[in-house]
Amino acid sequence: MPSTTKKLLRQFLIWKYKHISERQFVYILSILVGFLAGLGTVLLKNLTHYIRLLFELDFFNNYQNSLYFIFPMIGLFLVYVIKQIWLKKHIGHGISSTLYAISKLGGIIPRYNIYAALITAPLTAGFGGSVGLQGPAVSVGAALGSNAARLFHMNTKTRMLLIGCAAAGAMASMFKAPIAAIIFAIEIFSLDIAFASLVPLLLASVSAVVTSYMFLGTDVLLRFELTDKFEINDIAFYMLLALVTGLASVYFSKVFFAITNFFKQFKSRALRLLIGGVAIGSMLYFIPPLYGEGYGIMNNLLKGDHLAAIGTTPFDLDLSNIWIVIGLLLGIGIFKAIAMTTTFGAGGVGGVFIPTLVMGNVLGNAFAKIINNIGLDFHVSESNFTLIGMTGLMAGVLHAPLTAIFLIAEITGGYELFVPLMIVSAISFAITKYYVSYSIYTLKLAERGELMTHDKDQNVLMVLDIDKVIETNFIILKPDMKLGDILKKAVAKSSRNHFPVVNDANEFLGVIRLDDIRHIMFNTDLYDKVNASSLMHADAGIIDYDKDSMNNIMDKFKTSGAWNLPVIKSGKYYGYISKSKLLTAYRRQLIKFTN
Repeated sequence: MPSTTKKLLRQFLIWKYKHISERQFVYILSILVGFLAGLGTVLLKNLTHYIRLLFELDFFNNYQNSLYFIFPMIGLFLVYVIKQIWLKKHIGHGISSTLYAISKLGGIIPRYNIYAALITAPLTAGFGGSVGLQGPAVSVGAALGSNAARLFHMNTKTRMLLIGCAAAGAMASMFKAPIAAIIFAIEIFSLDIAFASLVPLLLASVSAVVTSYMFLGTDVLLRFELTDKFEINDIAFYMLLALVTGLASVYFSKVFFAITNFFKQFKSRALRLLIGGVAIGSMLYFIPPLYGEGYGIMNNLLKGDHLAAIGTTPFDLDLSNIWIVIGLLLGIGIFKAIAMTTTFGAGGVGGVFIPTLVMGNVLGNAFAKIINNIGLDFHVSESNFTLIGMTGLMAGVLHAPLTAIFLIAEITGGYELFVPLMIVSAISFAITKYYVSYSIYTLKLAERGELMTHDKDQNVLMVLDIDKVIETNFIILKPDMKLGDILKKAVAKSSRNHFPVVNDANEFLGVIRLDDIRHIMFNTDLYDKVNASSLMHADAGIIDYDKDSMNNIMDKFKTSGAWNLPVIKSGKYYGYISKSKLLTAYRRQLIKFTN
């Protein structure tokens, strides 16, 4: 930053401290962050739109099916080049990376995240990659919020709040659904539901929506006006749909993790690009509706135009046969999860949110068509079930039932379907939660003990830095040391009352406490006869630096009753953690969380 800019910033900060309270400034920043997040989302949508417009030229129309195979590979190759040559940095999944930054980095997100997803996501989705833009929009917004907080020297808690504001702003701008956006930020990012955090979220969400209206007008991505009312007689069918969407959510999650692990075995990014590019190109050639985000298919099915939703296929199928249509819709739903994850595996950048909606959309529509055409004289609203299907998948895959309910409610412009929304969302979430404990966003973080939740105690323990509580100033003993040497070289020179015993390979063998030798300290006859190996004993427990989370460490202190426990790192002795120091660090971190 140039010196002039730094000087101006310093002057502004001095003025702010004198004239604006901390709370008022947070409100101002939340509006600013909401505007920037909204602007970032608008840029993402427009860049993707303009890339797609190129492929609608007459030149490409004659080769459309063949280009479905080629275009995704071109987009993935461009993203690969940008990552390898220009960025030279890893671009993670937007929401997962943001959650990691909140839980382990104190909400500090690198500046390159502002423009990385802004460039690579439109290339991925615009060229046909079967991913969404919601995740990248959140990534861009979160990076803006984090760096805005750092620029104005805000504390950790405020920085995390502004990240949540940015996430809410990104979603509000994307769907023009400000209430669902606030709930999304609270539900996904585990923000406190308090007035102090609710007002900034509200301001950011409104600011982002206004920004979207300013640049995009009244146009919305998902347009639908509710025409069919909720019928109480359809409750049984909604419950059955909830069962279907719950199992589909489990399938979606399992496929995501399986394909992700498959691509991890290939160390070469170029090889991943080749395998994934050919796979996604092949899927798009045979199933063109998988191309891009999928808003076209969603809007067409909501309007009741399944022929436009399916589009042209390389197969000569009789689309007047409703069962062929149903089969094609189910195929789109099944392969959407595969196509999305393959795009990620090949190196593409995008989000999970929109593909989840697409899968729920086609499954809900196919489910309604089956009921209406099964020959049992039943009739349900296809548009309503299409909407509710989206709710079920969102609640299950993303583990966000409240977001699912309010997003669909806002899209429809009312709460006529609130009862079925709640039924399907609750059942689908419960089924998925039973089989898949964590969402796509949070599984890896949870496995490493790095997931931020609404449990403040857990959050405080998680963000504690183990290196800051480990003490290494203990005098180390060897097993063959005599009692005289122990007293002369260790006890006499140490202010500690216990001494770790390690071998030549620095492996922890045991501990000698002052109480263990107090009764023989003055018996000179034993100075050359007793060695450390005969005096040492096992400690009450051992902490593994590489495996034990802070929560596990706290449990070990609780179960052992010890005040000091040794730490092992890579099988070697590393130091000690004392309960008093751990509790002091916990208290300080708790103050940061609550102030």
